[in-house]
Amino acid sequence: MDITTLIVVLLTIALLVYLVFALLSPEKF
Repeated sequence: MDITTLIVVLLTIALLVYLVFALLSPEKF
């Protein structure tokens, strides 16, 4: 796995985590 794929994977995971937190606690956003 090259660096570009690693960056894409990390960004995807970060986006999913952000969406989960936004759905669980919408009053904080």
